[in-house]
Parts: sequence; structure tokens; C-alpha cells
Amino acid sequence: MTTRTALELRDAALRYGRRTLWSGLNLRVEAGEFVAVLGANGSGKTSFLRAVLGLQPLDCGTLLVAGHPPRQRRDDVGYVPQQRHIDPLVPLRVRDVVGQGLDGHRWGTGWPSPGRRRRIDEVLAAVGATRFADMPIGLLSGGEQQRVRIAQALVADPKLLLCDEPLLSLDMRSQRTVTALVDSRRRGSDTAVVFVTHEINPVLPYVDRVLYLAGGQFRIGSVDQVLNSATLSELYGMPIEVLHTGGRIIVAGLPETASDAHHAPSIA
Repeated sequence: MTTRTALELRDAALRYGRRTLWSGLNLRVEAGEFVAVLGANGSGKTSFLRAVLGLQPLDCGTLLVAGHPPRQRRDDVGYVPQQRHIDPLVPLRVRDVVGQGLDGHRWGTGWPSPGRRRRIDEVLAAVGATRFADMPIGLLSGGEQQRVRIAQALVADPKLLLCDEPLLSLDMRSQRTVTALVDSRRRGSDTAVVFVTHEINPVLPYVDRVLYLAGGQFRIGSVDQVLNSATLSELYGMPIEVLHTGGRIIVAGLPETASDAHHAPSIA
């Protein structure tokens, strides 16, 4: 393995009860690479992230983050969760939330120091959140809160950035902002990005490769190699039509839920 490899899985498998989410997965994500992970609820996307975070062991195979087993190098991984409602009465300021990315494994908001404050200010500026740094986090819009979550994930300068459906519940403008911020980080700092999403179109301009999970199977390749009628029809064992129009991808013929015989994301 080279020192530029941020994430590697070798012959990896993960099961939920008797159901195989995926097996025989070989994937290497290099520094500065943007990989989108697609699949419906239940296809194993979140479980994939949990395995990378060291929260869920593989059933077989090997998983390394920057050359080390998960959780041995926590600072190497930044994590951006889904957008969730935060009560306006939550007393934490934006800078306090970002600071938890430096010392979130401890109780409280960390011991103040000039260096710590400087680092928090730097990352807030990088995501365009300086103007509300001292506001309560619960008073921000959904898009503004996601800026803060990105800052929290980046404040420790990770080699790998994991994004778990960070575009959910955001309007189109905020979706574009969030994906552009993530892309700016990976280009400016050579950070590898693994971006789980139901919506491929907002990240389409940035994606290097796609990991597509479906029905216990997977495909890895460029957008054109994976998101085409032949590949998706083979994955699902049913006719799937993929259209490219106006710079967008529209997929027709997919089951609506992951509980169907086959499952897939809505990426229209």
C-alpha cells in the first residue's frame, strides 16, 4: 500500500443476520479521490460507513484507514452526518460544535487556548461560517448547519472525509453549496472523500468513481461505467433505463424501496 491510500478494503464482507449486504468487496480510495456510494435504504451504505469508522466489524476481509485498522487513527477520519433538526434552545454556539471535532471524545467543549481558537476560526472561514460563529447552532438554517458539520469534520485535518447522506432535507441551492465545499476541501488538501447519497446529480460534477450497492452485489467504476442501462439491469435482474439529459442522470424502472426483491436509489 502506498502512503497516498486513504482507505482500502480487501475481500471484505458484511452481513446482517442471514442477509449479505456485500461480500468480496475490494476497494482502494486514494488521496484526493471522490467516491460516491449509491444504494437504497437497506443496501449497506450506512453499514459501510460504520465499518470504516470502526463501529461495525467486518464478517470477513480486511479494512484499513490510512494503513491502519479503523479507530486506531481517529484523527485521520472526518465524518459529516445527515442533516437533522436541532432544537433552537440548544445552548451550544457554532464554534463550540466545531471544537468538538478536536476534543469530542472528551466531556465538555475543550480547554480554551489561542491555538485551538485559531484553528476553529480557520475552518469556519473555510466553509463560509464566520459570520455566525458565535450564534446558537439551533438558530441556523439546515444549509448553515451542514456548513458547521463540515467544519467540525475538517477541524482535525483528516485524510479521509466520510459523508453520510449530507444532502437530505436540503434545498437545491444548499445541496450545491455543501457538495462544492466538500470538493473544495479534497482539491485543496488532497483529502479523500467517500460520499453516501441517494442523489447523484448534485455530486455528478465532482465524482471520480461510484460504488453501487444493490441486492448483496456491487459495482465499482466511473459514472459512465456504472450508471448505464446494461450495468444496472444486470445488477437488478430486471430492465432499467438510464437517461442522460441536460447534464443530469435519470433512472427509470427502479423498485421504490429496499424491501423489494431488488433495491436502488432515486437518482433522477
